[in-house]
Amino acid sequence: MKKNRRKRAPVEICEYDSTWTLKFEKQKRDITNALGNKVLAIEHIGSTAVPGLGAKPIIDIMVGLRQLNDAEDCIEPLKKIGYEYVPELETETPERRYFQKGPSNVPRKHYHLHMVEIHSEFWNTHILFRDYLRTHPLSAQEYFRLKKDLAAKYRLNREAYTEAKTKFIKSTIAKARNEHNVSSEAECCAC
Repeated sequence: MKKNRRKRAPVEICEYDSTWTLKFEKQKRDITNALGNKVLAIEHIGSTAVPGLGAKPIIDIMVGLRQLNDAEDCIEPLKKIGYEYVPELETETPERRYFQKGPSNVPRKHYHLHMVEIHSEFWNTHILFRDYLRTHPLSAQEYFRLKKDLAAKYRLNREAYTEAKTKFIKSTIAKARNEHNVSSEAECCAC
């Protein structure tokens, strides 16, 4: 049922909002207080983590764990600070444990939390993509234009919107890997 709700929520791309970083920092403090030394690192990822880049108004948070099984110990503490564990998405992305937070009366939550093994391909790819856009403002603006065009085209179909961004994302990750001489097969993310 949750997947169908996600399909009906319209894709909304907003201009950059400087409060996104502040919202992330608050969540980072709350998560750190709730989980303590269970996590090794917490990063702001996705488009809201790139200054000047417009995005869906959803803060993506990536939590690095020693091993993915450690996520089990985090479910209850995260629940206490408002995060809902969504295990059904593990079939799509088995290397990630996904949580969301936001008002119960809206299908699209304001915070998406991705728990992964630190230095995994998922971790590295998302950091590479974010950092490349942070240091290449022309690419960030190209991505913003693409997202706005795709949001208009696929307003009520999030999956099609996400899929349509794949070519740009893979190309950007390849450029980032080349720039940093990082080898590994690039995986796509839904940034």
